[in-house]
Amino acid sequence: MKVHFTALGCAKNLIDSEQMLALIQAAGHQIVADPAQADAAVVNTCAFIEAAQQEAIDAILELAELKKTGPLQRLVVTGCLPERYQGDILREIPEIDAVLGVGSFPDIVAALESPQAHMRRFADKNAPLPELDRTVTTGPGWAYLKIADGCDNRCAYCVIPSIRGRYRSRPMDAILAEAEALATRDVKELILVAQDVTAYGRDFRDGTTLCTLLRELVKVEGIEWIRLHYLYPHEITAELIELIAAEPKIVKYLDIPIQHVNDAILRRMRRPETNRSIRALFETLRDLIPAAEIRTSLIVGLPGEGEAEFAELMTFLKEQQLPRVGVFVFSPQEGTPAAQMPDRCSQEEAEHRRDAVMALQDRIMQAYNDRQRGLTFKILCEGREADGRWVGRSYCDSPEVDSQVLFTGTAAPGQFAWVRIDGQEDGFLTGHTVKIDDKGSKDRFLYPYV
Repeated sequence: MKVHFTALGCAKNLIDSEQMLALIQAAGHQIVADPAQADAAVVNTCAFIEAAQQEAIDAILELAELKKTGPLQRLVVTGCLPERYQGDILREIPEIDAVLGVGSFPDIVAALESPQAHMRRFADKNAPLPELDRTVTTGPGWAYLKIADGCDNRCAYCVIPSIRGRYRSRPMDAILAEAEALATRDVKELILVAQDVTAYGRDFRDGTTLCTLLRELVKVEGIEWIRLHYLYPHEITAELIELIAAEPKIVKYLDIPIQHVNDAILRRMRRPETNRSIRALFETLRDLIPAAEIRTSLIVGLPGEGEAEFAELMTFLKEQQLPRVGVFVFSPQEGTPAAQMPDRCSQEEAEHRRDAVMALQDRIMQAYNDRQRGLTFKILCEGREADGRWVGRSYCDSPEVDSQVLFTGTAAPGQFAWVRIDGQEDGFLTGHTVKIDDKGSKDRFLYPYV
């Protein structure tokens, strides 16, 4: 059987997709890029916000049309969208032949091979995570590593706990075994993902923490970078800060979603932080980790955010000068407390606020890039551009959410190169490779100190 696969959503969802790909291939089926040449199609969906839901529905409807005209005979939809709308999705889109919830994706081969119409499987989303092989689709040189799934934080605007279930950490030995296997596939960078990596091990109730895991992961030979997504601010401990500061393999890139800084808005969000605690955390991180690059994400337009609350957020951004910021317009999600809150601004105003944040961030990023001129970075090369230049990432940039570095000289995809920055171009840093011969000098160049 020829199978076309569409993977949507976050990195955690991508790992589910990679495990399904491995199962499909192990069953003897062929993955094809062109859905018009496929006998069956799978869409692994996201349902986090309205835009993600619409993207998933559009992808499903496009494939449903192919069932009418092409060889496509079976359409399977998996992941968050069917989990959230179990009773509705088959009724609304009858062209779908099978749906699998977030706990049932290991049944993907059965869903493809079964002749059953409107097959439905929704296993326990709170069960331990399945330990399965993956077909890694990222890289070269890097891969995501899921350490937990689900969430217990219950933020007022978020549907993830109701879709993905309670927080479940993977056993540490399983994570380490996967890390070692990835290293044998020439993976140099592991990006640890969970809805909240700082909560890792809490559900074991045996003293295991993220620090416990990291101290073992850094021992894996071949892995040179370990990146953490995401660190919830109220759970960043002194022990974790000290470990990140001291361990060279843990990159000094801290993705910390704060969502807002106004105390009233944070309370409405059911976030335990305050403006004061966020500022204190960022100050501590910069004091103890001089090379720290802090990334954050924000929500604008939450009910109750007026001009004064938004102005406070803008003041914070101007003071902090964070070059890496993602911003989302509040999307009311059915079943969440925030969806019922009064005093919501108009969609137009919320989008205007998002645009204002991004305009400010463009200026901050340009000034930041100017300051990198003359510094030397260790770059993980990811390939070539059409103009022949290499493209890659420094420790300051995470894939798909941050920028990249364009450079000339000697390099190879999936390998590291030392690159001296000489300018910027359309938001990308530009540079050229330099040779570092003295082994002792590499420590000096591990992060951009010159």
